[in-house]
Amino acid sequence: MPVPMVAGNWKMNTSVAEAIELSQVLVDSLGLVQGIDVVLCPPFISLEAVSRVLQSSSIELGAQNMHYQEKGAFTGEISPMMLSGLCRYVILGHSERRQHFAETDQLINLKVKAAFESSLLPILCVGEVYQQRQNGTAAQVVENQIKSGLDSLHNVSGLVVAYEPVWAIGTGEAATPEIATEMMGGVILRALTELFGTQTAGEVPLLYGGSVNAENVEAYMQAGSIHGALVGGASLRADQFTEIVRVTSRVKGDS
Repeated sequence: MPVPMVAGNWKMNTSVAEAIELSQVLVDSLGLVQGIDVVLCPPFISLEAVSRVLQSSSIELGAQNMHYQEKGAFTGEISPMMLSGLCRYVILGHSERRQHFAETDQLINLKVKAAFESSLLPILCVGEVYQQRQNGTAAQVVENQIKSGLDSLHNVSGLVVAYEPVWAIGTGEAATPEIATEMMGGVILRALTELFGTQTAGEVPLLYGGSVNAENVEAYMQAGSIHGALVGGASLRADQFTEIVRVTSRVKGDS
């Protein structure tokens, strides 16, 4: 089984000072945690400051997005070259990027390739919207996102995949563990197996994301096909995020 992982996506929240304070609290509570990968993904402006806080801990740093070009006339963008050496992970294909910034599977594929080329590990996000869930196309949508997002890749060592049903993000309406298991242990794992083979697919951590909190995380972690969580709002609360990590470590460590 892959090493369990909990990643916190802070989205467009926290000033630099607030990011330093939050990351320091998390280092104090989780800094030497073993048997689980913990990743913090603050806004771009706080990456360097948070990286200094995390230096003496086992917590890793991730970015929330990036451009696929190394440099150029792309005002406001951040390149993989700028992140390389600063971060280990980068979130790509998040539903908010797809929805609000019209990111396509083809664009996300370019970003995933660029991440690997720059020694960054992508956390590839996939998931269906409410209408697709209702009309029975959710499985096909997610399968296409996996296969298109990873098209033409051969070595995906270090890849992480996060399933985030869009209708459950920030709504307080989390998908049931049964829905998550069906999609992650069925559709996503099958697509990865078709692309890369059983052994490689079995090494990819599959994270659930969508209104995860300290109260519901244990129910998800009981599922063998779920290896961790991509946490949004609850990652901004140190007590919630710490409990999510501890529960995940305990449950997955026992499984």
